[in-house]
This record gives sequence, structure tokens and C-alpha cells, in this order.
Amino acid sequence: MSGAPGILALEGGDPRRPSHVMVGENPPPFVGTENGSHALRYENLHDPSVTFEEYLYWAKISRADARYEHQDHSFKIWQSKSKRQASLANGTLGNELTPVEGKTSGEKMVGGAPRYNITDEEYVQASRAVRTATWGAVFYLITTDILGPFSTPWAFAAMGYGPGVILYTVFGALAGYGGFLLWKMYLGMDSDRYPLKTYSDIAFRVFGSGARYAVNILQSVQLLFNVGIIIIVNGQSLAQVSSNGACFIVLCFVWAIAGMLFGQIRTLQRLGWLANLAIWINLFIIFMTMGIVAHSGVLRDAAALQNQGVTADQPITTTAGARPGTDFSLQVVGLMQAVYSYGGAMLFVEFMAEMKHPWDFWKGMLFAQAFIYFFYMFFGLFVYSYQGQFTINPAYQGIATFVWQTVANSLGLVSSLIAALLYGNVGIKVIYNNVLTDIFHFPNLGTKPGKLLWIAVVPVYWGLAFVVAAAIPQVSNLSGLIAAACILQFSYTFPPMFMLGYQIKKDAMLEGEGFDPVSRQITRHDAGMRRWTRGFMRRWPMNTFNIIIFLGSIVTAILGIYSAALGIKSAYAQGAPPSFSCQNPLGG
Repeated sequence: MSGAPGILALEGGDPRRPSHVMVGENPPPFVGTENGSHALRYENLHDPSVTFEEYLYWAKISRADARYEHQDHSFKIWQSKSKRQASLANGTLGNELTPVEGKTSGEKMVGGAPRYNITDEEYVQASRAVRTATWGAVFYLITTDILGPFSTPWAFAAMGYGPGVILYTVFGALAGYGGFLLWKMYLGMDSDRYPLKTYSDIAFRVFGSGARYAVNILQSVQLLFNVGIIIIVNGQSLAQVSSNGACFIVLCFVWAIAGMLFGQIRTLQRLGWLANLAIWINLFIIFMTMGIVAHSGVLRDAAALQNQGVTADQPITTTAGARPGTDFSLQVVGLMQAVYSYGGAMLFVEFMAEMKHPWDFWKGMLFAQAFIYFFYMFFGLFVYSYQGQFTINPAYQGIATFVWQTVANSLGLVSSLIAALLYGNVGIKVIYNNVLTDIFHFPNLGTKPGKLLWIAVVPVYWGLAFVVAAAIPQVSNLSGLIAAACILQFSYTFPPMFMLGYQIKKDAMLEGEGFDPVSRQITRHDAGMRRWTRGFMRRWPMNTFNIIIFLGSIVTAILGIYSAALGIKSAYAQGAPPSFSCQNPLGG
């Protein structure tokens, strides 16, 4: 699963510099100010009066202009390229321009501020200037991970070789298909005038404000649980490093306190190099784990406490299918680890929004998904082949040699701290900007009241994450639960559902229908069931396939949630540490 550090790792720096956009924040093209300078601002991205046809109209123009520019034609509007770049650098772009009759953009801006003397052409150039990422950078971002690789050995232990390989393959292919659908919708609705910046923007443009709020809330829940899972993992790491010399729940609480303090950092601009460091630390842990488990034993007591149907006196075994004595629910929870591994789709729209040529996104996604598939598969099968049913989640905490286990845990603490801070920062901003600000009219984070509220919200967020971790101190079952409830939706359920609505709306349009940019009115010759039936039947094989994928994802999600809940109940019944306990879930 692509994690938040990957966002900051873009070409070695922070893509969310001042000219970029944080997840959930409305970005700045031009709005005039009292002193005559101009700040970057876009049209209202969530205006319910803007129709689907208008989004398609401006997206088609933006794609055509961008491709023309990409082909190295002489694309010069009012300024030379060098002069335009110099104006962007010093913030005076547009000061020397005069209004052009019939060419200036409309006045309806975020907050009602007028655009003054900025022409549409300069507006377009400015909006594209902040897009710099290449498809190679997208490959790097998607392959950046926090917990995904470390759970794959446990997933194979739960499912066995055959089902594990088959299901990882099928869900990898479906994750790629979901990413392809998001890419198609992005190209169809993103424009310089109305840019798509977040996953919820797609939901809004296809199904309206209700869908946007639902996506934002689900995204917030996922990020909160991600932080909670990191708190559990780090609590286990600290317990192992201290040879279980301290209370587990206290160690988790100490970690939450650290998050409350470091989480007061509102900007992520200076953490880019730390994100890159986290990537290399994780890679080192992965290769070190493979090397050590090939030449050491297993943690029998810890695995017996964590894994269903395992006793410490069993010989190490691997199976082609499900391990004898395991419930079907355990296999489903194992499958949810695969879903967790392919869970980067939540940020795909943000990645495309950073790209200079978003039509190249498919290249980065294709190579990244292939890399994730083969690399995760190899790591999972390798560790499982040596540790069998005694595999632990995360894998590096199953190293039997205490010295190397301590090295892995110490390095994992560093990368996890960075991950937790970034997940928490992104999660809080998603909640604040898309829920508290939109629904409850909280002040903007850039204002003094907003900054004060940030100070208060951070401890609450980390406190909730600690409660999640303390209430369910089971890494595999909790990650399976969040994978089924949230991650699966972003990777497998929402893409075909949104694509179905997008394609029906688009294909329902008749000759002569569409958006008039002069009057800003749309023309539709009919409405209702007849229109939606026509839109569905134009591509009925593909629409039917998307319905099948959507329904299958819903069933899988329900089954995953139920299985994770059964797993939690079963673990408690078999002696797993209770909620808010001092006992380390790995024993000792």
C-alpha cells in the first residue's frame, strides 16, 4: 500500500510546497489582491451548480491544449516563455496585463474574489506550472510502502501457497484495473479551470456532494486506523527491544504522546528528506529479514499466541492450501492483507494532479503494480518457506535472533514515526478541510483561529488512534478490518461504481446536447430512465462488467469485515491480550 511518505518523496522533495496542494485543501490560479499582486487560485471546485457537461467540456479543451503543447508547437500567448517563467518566480505574473474583451475568465472564484486582468491563457499557463511530476516519479510514489510488504508472509501462512499466489494475482490485476478506471475518469473531468485534486472530487462530479462527504469520511477513518496500527506495531517493537520490561499499553501511550507533540507541525514541506530516508530504511529491513530468517529459527511462543491453530511444539510446515485446523475466516483475513498491499488507490488522484502529463499515469501505475506484485510475492513466499505457520505480522518482528530483531525494531521505529506523523497530518487535514470546515464551518487552517484549533485537534486525533490500538491490539485482524471496510472500497469498489455513473452520464448525451461556454447553460433533450438506459446500453458489456466487479467487491468487503470481527473474537477466546492490557500481544 502506497503510504504518505511516498507523497513527500516525489523526485527527492516535497510536492506539497506552497504552490502545491495538501490532501483535502483547495488549491490556489489567479485572484487579485489589494496591492495589485496575484495569488494562485482555482474556480470553486465543489460548486453544485457546475454540471457534468461543463466538467467534460473544459477537460476536453485542457487535454487538447496540453497535448498540443507537449508536441513542441509554438505555444505562445501574451508573453514569451522566459518572461512568463520570470513572472511566475517573482509573483508578478499578470500585473502588466490589460483585460482582453471577451477573453477574461468568469468572476466566480473561491471566496468571491475577482480575477482582475488575468486572461484565460495566462490562467491556464499558471495552473499547469505547478504540475511537474513525471510517470517515473509516480512509479516511485506508488511503490513506496509502510506496512504492505511486512504482512505478506503472514498472508501466505494463512492462505497457503496456492490460494495465496492465485488471490494475490487476481487482486493485483483488479487493483490495476481500478487504477485504470480512475485514470480514465481523471482525464475526462480534470481541467485547468476545474482541476481534480482528491479522490472525493471524482465522487462529487459523478454523484454529488453526498458521495464526496462519504468518501472523505471513509478516507479519514482509514488514515485514523492506519495510525492506530502503527501505534500497535511500535508498541510491540518497544516491548521486544526492552525484553518485555515495560507495560505494553504504556509503551503505546508514550508513542501516542510523541505523536501529539510532533503532530503539531502543520506543514510537511521540510519532511521530504525524512520520507526518502523511511523508504530506504524499509528496504533495508526487508532484505535483512530475508537474510536472517534463512539462517535462524522462529519465535514459537509468539507465533502460537498470534496465529490461530498454532502450538509451540509443532514442526515448521508449509502447505499448498489452507493449513489444517484453520477457519475460513482466517483465510479471508489473510486475503485482506493482499488488499492492504494494493491499497494505494486512495492517493492516485493526488498523484495525477501533480503530473505534468497525466495521460502518462498509466505507465507509472502499470510498472508499479507489476513491481509490487512480484516483489511482495517473492518476499512473502521466501519468508513463509522458512518460517511456515510461525510467521509473524509484521515479518521483521518474527526474527529469532535478538540482536538482529532489535536492529530491525529500532529501524522500524524510525520509519514508523515518520509514517505515523504523515498519516496523522494528512488524516487531520482531510477531516478538518472536508468535514469540519465544509459542514461545521470551522475557520481556515491558515487563519489564527484555525491554527489554534489545529493545536487542539491533533491531541484528539492521536488520542482516538491510541484508543483504537489499545482496544484491538491485534495487528493482523485490525489491518484486515480496515482493509475490508476502507481500503478495499478505494481500490476495488469505488472505481467501477464511479466509472459506471461517469460512463452512463457521458454516453447518454445526444447530438446537439452539451455545455455552452457563452451562456453557461446545458442542453439536454430528455431525462429520466430513458436517458440512463440509453447511456448504459451504449457500452453495456463494459458497464455490466463494472457492475459485477462492484457487487463482488461489496460481497468481499462484507465477508472481510465479518471475518476480521470473528478473528478478533476468536483471538480473545484463545488467550490474546485483552483491551488496554500490559501484556505484549507477542507474549513474553
